[in-house]
Amino acid sequence: MDKKEIRSSNILFLLKCLLFSYILTGGFLLLLALFLYKFQLSEKIVSIAIIVIYVIAVFFAGFMTGKRMGSRKFLWGLAVGLAYFAVMALISLAVNHEFKDLGTHFFTTLSICAAGGMLGGMLS
Repeated sequence: MDKKEIRSSNILFLLKCLLFSYILTGGFLLLLALFLYKFQLSEKIVSIAIIVIYVIAVFFAGFMTGKRMGSRKFLWGLAVGLAYFAVMALISLAVNHEFKDLGTHFFTTLSICAAGGMLGGMLS
């Protein structure tokens, strides 16, 4: 295989990992909604659970990407974490037509997604 085929194969795999992470996020958010309905959780617990869901989803995507790529695993994990955040930010922009809480939550979520993906890549 030449470099162009390998590069396109890697990008396709990265997109598959992103899709997996969003499916995982959706499943966990549905489970969180069920817990919220059944147990009437506080806002603080829900916020913490959402952060944990982001970290778990991006960690597994970074882990799978790192396993596949073999070298520079932490960079591939970082890339998948940043891509996860970018898609999430674009969807948020499309729905809200603005970035709400740009100062605090935007950069916090960016850091969480990048760190989770990088950790997954490093541990793969």
